[in-house]
Amino acid sequence: MKIALLHYSAPPIVGGVESVLAHHAREMAAAGHDVCVVAARGADLGEEIPLRQAPLIDSRHAAVLAVKQQLDAGQVRADFDALRTAIADELAPLLADRDVVIAHNVCSLAKNLALTAALNQLYTDPDFPHLVLWHHDLAWTTPRYRTELHDGYPWDLLRRDWPGATQVVISQLRQRELADLLDVPRERIHVAPNGVDPERFFKLEPEMYALVAQLNLLDAAPLLLLPVRVTRRKNIELAIRVMAALRDRMPAARLLVTGPLGAHNPANAAYFDELRRLRAALGLEERVHFLAERRDGYLSDAVISDCYRLADALLLPSFATRMPASTVSGKVIGRKYWHWVSTTRPTTSLCSMSRLLPSIRNLFTTVSK
Repeated sequence: MKIALLHYSAPPIVGGVESVLAHHAREMAAAGHDVCVVAARGADLGEEIPLRQAPLIDSRHAAVLAVKQQLDAGQVRADFDALRTAIADELAPLLADRDVVIAHNVCSLAKNLALTAALNQLYTDPDFPHLVLWHHDLAWTTPRYRTELHDGYPWDLLRRDWPGATQVVISQLRQRELADLLDVPRERIHVAPNGVDPERFFKLEPEMYALVAQLNLLDAAPLLLLPVRVTRRKNIELAIRVMAALRDRMPAARLLVTGPLGAHNPANAAYFDELRRLRAALGLEERVHFLAERRDGYLSDAVISDCYRLADALLLPSFATRMPASTVSGKVIGRKYWHWVSTTRPTTSLCSMSRLLPSIRNLFTTVSK
């Protein structure tokens, strides 16, 4: 597929949208698509992703700034019409060979309304590529932009449904805002959060990245870590019962037990079988993961470090009362939630864990928005 990504500027110009656009372009090219970037300023994103320059679509072009000053005052003059026509003439040949045009924020903000109007004019041609409007921000729902907006054309282009175009937003909050703004069902608006490459972002070891993929650990919310060997004094059965108690309140919670079987007690194999039977009886096969089932022996220190980096909380039900060395090492990595559970009163343990839940739930609610 031939795809054009459209924005005012592109890397190496620094900006949040520019960064997202570059990642999208590289991912699409890696998937085998023919990708180009259409912007006023920037550079090629490598040999496979050329920049097609369109100077008039810049938000900082002198002619654009002059027209914007008029528009901010509520004036639509002949200068606007002339600029819209010039931009349409500039864009048309750059987009003619594309199958899809993805316009980032162009139809969301009033940075260059002549560009918005030119795109609106071009896309009504039956031969124009399929148009995707990708909204990172929304001028009409953001108070700081309201002084730039007025009723009527061309400002209404930012709050009007474009028939046939695909609408995309970066969060559920933006989906609600855009659905209300356009007066369309939320289901019409696709949500595509700005992505993160976990392997690069967390600097994961290859072995850890493989485990993340196999166990879908990135879908855990939260991911609880139990960094212990499988031996009876670690009281792992209580951690499994805690996971059962959390199921209704936090259905995406997952527990990762990192250690192998304790090396010096042959009874540990029987204990491991007990734990797996308990997990099966409670229906937690997809929620409680033993790395001892996936590999023999100990994990490297680097992989253990990755586990701490990915985890949201430590769950430590050990019969030992001293602070585990794993907790100390975890604090070096960064702030986590720590939780010891009562080893003799399970009900108390679950109640104290429940007091922790609002903090963790608020964390994930904030991140998801």
